[in-house]
Amino acid sequence: MPIDATRPYDESNIFARILRGEIPCSKVYEDEYVLAFNDIAPQAPIHILVIPKGAYVSWDDFSARASAEEIAGFVRAVGRIAREAGLVEPGYRLLANVGANGGQEVPHLHVHIFGGHPLGPMLVR
Repeated sequence: MPIDATRPYDESNIFARILRGEIPCSKVYEDEYVLAFNDIAPQAPIHILVIPKGAYVSWDDFSARASAEEIAGFVRAVGRIAREAGLVEPGYRLLANVGANGGQEVPHLHVHIFGGHPLGPMLVR
């Protein structure tokens, strides 16, 4: 169910629980700013979720409140993960859903990295 990206951060959300080690994940990458792991219901041959370690509800929240170091660390990590997955040359897609109309389902900022085959059009009407 899509969420309201303006509500306060919920410490019980699934990504917060993964960050605390309460729920396992198939880790792809981790550093001081992010944790990246394979999606449990992949929508492409490669489907990686990248989440900041800070408590940010959405891209809007992150861009407004995160430090410059957190933002740079997150963006650099997304690029590194795509490179290490071999996605740069064939191409890939990044997706960050924000709020109910954007289809955000977990109230913790996350970016999807999709790749591994041609992805087709962005939106289907």
